[in-house]
Amino acid sequence: MTAPTTGRIDLDIEGMTCASCANRIERTLNKLDGVHATVNFATERAQVDHTSEVDTAALIEAIHSAGYDAVPVDHVPSGAADPDADPDLGALRTRVLISAALTIPVVVLAMVPAWQFTYWQWLSLTLAAPVVVWGAWPFHRAALVNLRHGATTMDTLVSMGTLAAFGWSLYALFLGTAGEPGMTHGFDLIPHRGDGGANIYLEAAAGVTTLLLLGRYLEKRATRTAGDALRALMRLGAKDVAVVRDGVERRIPIAELAVGDEFVVRPGEKIATDGVVVSGSSAIDASMVTGESIPAEVGPGDGVVGATINTSGRLLVQATRVGADTALAQMTRIVADAQAGKAGAQRLADRISSWFVPVVITIAVAALGFWLGVTIASDSPVSFAFTAAVSVLIIACPCALGLATPTALMVGTGRGAQLGILVTGPEVLEQTRRIDTVLLDKTGTVTTGVMRVEKVQPAYGVDADRILAAAAAVESASEHPLGKAIVAAAQHLPVRDVTDFTCTEGVGVSGIVGSERVRVGSARELGGHLPMRLHQALDAAHGRGATAVVVGIDGDDHATEYGVIVVADTVKESSREAVSQLKRMGLTPVLLTGDNTGAARFVADLVGIGQVIAEARPAEKVNAIKDFQRRGDVVAMVGDGINDAAALAQADLGVSMGTGTDVAIAAADLTIVDGDLRKVVDAIALSRRTLRTIRGNLFWAFGYNVAALPIAAAGLLNPMMAGAAMAFSSVFVVANSLRLRGVRPRAW
Repeated sequence: MTAPTTGRIDLDIEGMTCASCANRIERTLNKLDGVHATVNFATERAQVDHTSEVDTAALIEAIHSAGYDAVPVDHVPSGAADPDADPDLGALRTRVLISAALTIPVVVLAMVPAWQFTYWQWLSLTLAAPVVVWGAWPFHRAALVNLRHGATTMDTLVSMGTLAAFGWSLYALFLGTAGEPGMTHGFDLIPHRGDGGANIYLEAAAGVTTLLLLGRYLEKRATRTAGDALRALMRLGAKDVAVVRDGVERRIPIAELAVGDEFVVRPGEKIATDGVVVSGSSAIDASMVTGESIPAEVGPGDGVVGATINTSGRLLVQATRVGADTALAQMTRIVADAQAGKAGAQRLADRISSWFVPVVITIAVAALGFWLGVTIASDSPVSFAFTAAVSVLIIACPCALGLATPTALMVGTGRGAQLGILVTGPEVLEQTRRIDTVLLDKTGTVTTGVMRVEKVQPAYGVDADRILAAAAAVESASEHPLGKAIVAAAQHLPVRDVTDFTCTEGVGVSGIVGSERVRVGSARELGGHLPMRLHQALDAAHGRGATAVVVGIDGDDHATEYGVIVVADTVKESSREAVSQLKRMGLTPVLLTGDNTGAARFVADLVGIGQVIAEARPAEKVNAIKDFQRRGDVVAMVGDGINDAAALAQADLGVSMGTGTDVAIAAADLTIVDGDLRKVVDAIALSRRTLRTIRGNLFWAFGYNVAALPIAAAGLLNPMMAGAAMAFSSVFVVANSLRLRGVRPRAW
């Protein structure tokens, strides 16, 4: 029985050169008791779930015993600039440039017989030797490390192929006739059986090395680019903060900020961490975190998110979450976890990669044996057999298989984060392909979840503004959501102070405004003498699920002026467009809500949803989803509240609006950071496009190896062309994945 996991740690791995390395590290870690590990070659990272008996040092030691190094990952955004120049990438670039400078003359001399002067072959040896020994040293070193551990990787193939070509050339130069003055030979894309034992393969050994180094450099640079989104998230965090303690303001490192501390944010500065505005008002630019381009107005009592920009006024903010608990840290963690995970297609590719190298070596030996038999039987030079075997070793590319999924996943999830879409794992991508029904919660998802005054209906001869201002004066002393909506709607009006305020539960509120008593309450309590016009307004509001309150102003002459204020949760501006786009994608939208039927039907008609399931409690929402699933539908559920958490977990794809509760977000597969329903469409479309890219990459990687190995074994490829093809295959997979960086929201 597997021990329960109690912790998770991410480790950056150093020294991996191909997917086989990642597979070996993964197997090594998973041999430890209480450990379940996933190692991702593209991100060069291990994600390890472990029991309390396993510590980080033991994990690092296990990785070291396999021939690699590891360091723990810190997911807390620090704001520190990530260096644009990777030292390892810079060293590899230098190795590529020097190797290329030495290789080009060797290849040119080999390809142009007219330039092959006396003893040209010895100059080629002088230039090629440092390339094969020093330039290819990363391949040789990795092959030796793997050999000591009884393993084979792509480096084994490259090292064997280049050393075999170089070794044959040394044999031909020192023991054969290739070193004699005046020796010449031509260059062909396809080798011929007539090639004699006097031929040398220095151009193949040096050319293959340089091409593979170039391919690795381009691959590493591209995969680094693919991880830009995650590094950008890490850089968003503030480095220091102006904290106010004992009435004194001073700057401290962000790591020293504690929950409850108050800190100052000046115009143009980043908000250091999640908190609540204590004083001041401003507009907050959250585009870097949520993707929302319009700054949001905030004032005392409003929550703010760390890493957003204060665009105008001075704010005093009290910290509510710091370090790994902040919204930005959680976003970073979600993106990192998604990039570290493995889709089902990648696990298949990993299984193939694990036996790929031994199979290639077997094919190379078989090709060598077959062509040796053919050449000996036909009295032809045996160099042709050697050429075929070397080409097989060099053209095989397990890296393309290993990179096909993680690079696309890295770019896709990174682009999603930039658009305000957080994907929890690769399995989510596979689910989105099958989704055909989207269930939408109403409050906070299709609607704003904020009550607003929709209409003020006065009796004949009564001014609407007078009704609204009087109601706002009384409600200013109330904490009821309806009262807050009325006060907000009257901000443009002169509102007087209230005295003698009274609140009666279930009835309403009243107070003295000026010399008049103002009553605000339910129609049951205040509506006994309402004119027909107001009764009609009440009936219309109730018919569509809105809330209506009656306002009565008792004047000095004992006459009462009446009016009705209709308050309702308003539909988000984006909802109708989002529903229309879901339909264009071939999906069926359904409104699933706990609200009453009238309100649900009214909202559904506004946004264009045909099917409505109303008055559903949390358990009934789960049962509704099960009913769809029993009919064979694949269901996505979009919600934001605690009452949606069970439904989100039951659905095939759970989508949480980031404006909702932590419980709902934790239960979801996708999170929309800013609550824009159109981004649900973007999320599904981006997930599907990422999955298509993964499949395209895998098709190319499998197809390349299936086609290339027989061609090489048949002796139809020059080793240098084989090396070029191998390098291109990896670069192609990464470049194809990088196309996902260019996707635009709602432009699929």
